[in-house]
Amino acid sequence: MKKLASLTLAAAVAASALLAGCESMQSAMGMSSAPAKVADGAWVGPNGMTLYTFDRDAMGAGKSACNGPCAANWPPLMANAGDQAAGEWTIVARDDGSRQWAFRGKPVYYWSKDAKAGDRTGDGFNNAWHIARP
Repeated sequence: MKKLASLTLAAAVAASALLAGCESMQSAMGMSSAPAKVADGAWVGPNGMTLYTFDRDAMGAGKSACNGPCAANWPPLMANAGDQAAGEWTIVARDDGSRQWAFRGKPVYYWSKDAKAGDRTGDGFNNAWHIARP
């Protein structure tokens, strides 16, 4: 029985190392995973804050319609220089030359009035902002 437990543990450790190696290989190849995760049916950024979409952003336009004062209230989920599109996540251009994540062709944003993870106070704002959902 001890031998079986030891073999199972060894297999689990080997599988973990193999999966970690695949993730490192993805990073080295310039691939990336989703920049957000799902929590309670909504996309949230790495900081756990709710993400939103804006009706004025044309799906698949490749750019954001929320710039300047708009972006001060609705900060974009920014893409880093090495980030690349993955699955339904793409990267769009911003007026200032920076890059922003988009889900299914729609740029995603935080709402500056959300104070803590789980807040969703921007949903329906001006009938133009909506929780980003998978």
